[in-house]
Amino acid sequence: MSFETISVIGLGYIGLPTAAVFASRKKKVIGVDVNKKAVDTINRGEIHIVEPDLDMVVHAAVTEGYLKAVTTPEPADAFLIAVPTPFKGDHEPDLGYIESASKAIAPVLKKGNLVILESTSPVGATEQMAEWMAQARPDLTFPQTHGEESDIRVAHCPERVLPGHVLRELVQNDRVIGGMTAKCSEKAAALYKTFVEGECVITNARTAEMCKLTENSFRDVNIAFANELSMICDKLDINVWELIRLANRHPRVNILQPGPGVGGHCIAVDPWFIVSKTPEQARLIRTARVVNDEKPEWVIEKVKLAVAEFLRKSSGQTARDVTIACFGLAFKPDIDDLRESPALAIVKTISEFHPGPVLAVEPNISELPKGMSLAFSLISAEKAKAVADVVVLLVDHREFKEMELVEFRSKKVIDTRGTFQR
Repeated sequence: MSFETISVIGLGYIGLPTAAVFASRKKKVIGVDVNKKAVDTINRGEIHIVEPDLDMVVHAAVTEGYLKAVTTPEPADAFLIAVPTPFKGDHEPDLGYIESASKAIAPVLKKGNLVILESTSPVGATEQMAEWMAQARPDLTFPQTHGEESDIRVAHCPERVLPGHVLRELVQNDRVIGGMTAKCSEKAAALYKTFVEGECVITNARTAEMCKLTENSFRDVNIAFANELSMICDKLDINVWELIRLANRHPRVNILQPGPGVGGHCIAVDPWFIVSKTPEQARLIRTARVVNDEKPEWVIEKVKLAVAEFLRKSSGQTARDVTIACFGLAFKPDIDDLRESPALAIVKTISEFHPGPVLAVEPNISELPKGMSLAFSLISAEKAKAVADVVVLLVDHREFKEMELVEFRSKKVIDTRGTFQR
């Protein structure tokens, strides 16, 4: 079966670029999202997220009639589900969005359709998705009961792209494709080869799910080593940035750079999916998560000490007179994505305990998330440099790397990214 109409469920940081790339290959693409504002924005040929060059691709796709956005699924030949998979409670995976998406597309499924789960998921989520669809459509057959003879093909193909480089990496990166049967994998690979120039590597659904979790857990463990090292060096009065530069001169050592924690929708979340399934075995993975989750608290203690030291050197002032400026809110440099951002969490906590002004500088957003506008103020870097007493560098955005430490000569500086050290 050829794939002339493709539906992408979830038009966020992964779904919208994926839909746009398919549309750029002259495929009819129906994007689905519950956010009507996002749908309306896309249908105007505009975008609601920040990603280099995506605006041009979306505008061309909409203008030429290959891409449209809707709030309710419509019939298609293939369905790609790219919805969030957060966790709940004690880091338990929340598959609610996948369940809702599965049940939303179920009424429009027809024999021969392909359904691919792209959302990063705990092992077994693809099978669970197939079960939800089977319950909603008893008139159709699915791989878990009819194997290769099923009416609907189901596969898992995790995204593995870098924010800020999504369009290029969607095309160039290899894809790991795990079908529930061999035919499911074959159909999914044929679909992705519409635009993927990298290799489509075939495996089964469970291995594909675990592959993405493994990649991000590997990175999380390595970041945890760097973050733990930074706290050790602080205790021993050693410059961690110099230490890492020296250690990395060893031909088989490549230590990452420490930071204020770990954020984003992948590395801060995915390892818990492994821990939730195998809590007795995933000891190192759990410990790395704990180290990285605790790093923001360490930064906050540093801020409190900086305020106290500033007051010791200032006569007649109280904490209400101390202005704290935090540089960066996104979870990584040069993007607008605040999901699971340690920087955002740190600034929010500072604004809750500090009685004086708390300012935030984030060049990639124009307004604060809903509900936070009263907690702290968003201002320009120049104004922050002029009025701040304590400066907290949380994200090494391009703009911040151009700043010189001399600009903060009279201020207390907490540089969590080593921006001024480098």
